[in-house]
Amino acid sequence: MDIQKIQQYKSAFDLIAKNIKDDEGNSIEVWYARELQQVLGYARWENFAVAIGRAMESCKTLGVSIDDHFREVTKMIALAKGAQRA
Repeated sequence: MDIQKIQQYKSAFDLIAKNIKDDEGNSIEVWYARELQQVLGYARWENFAVAIGRAMESCKTLGVSIDDHFREVTKMIALAKGAQRA
């Protein structure tokens, strides 16, 4: 892979990177799966979810803690104008 292509991918990852605080207050760089899906070229969530599952299985096989690399996160979305919570 040429250096220009690598720089394009790095820029794409940098644009979607988020910094969150862990339980001890340390800043951690993360990527949300739905945004990462697009950068990696997956058109359908279902296909990307399979890839995530395989990556998690690889971690288990290698004895790597899944919790260190995958975290269940849900993003809250704003309610549509005029919508009400149940």
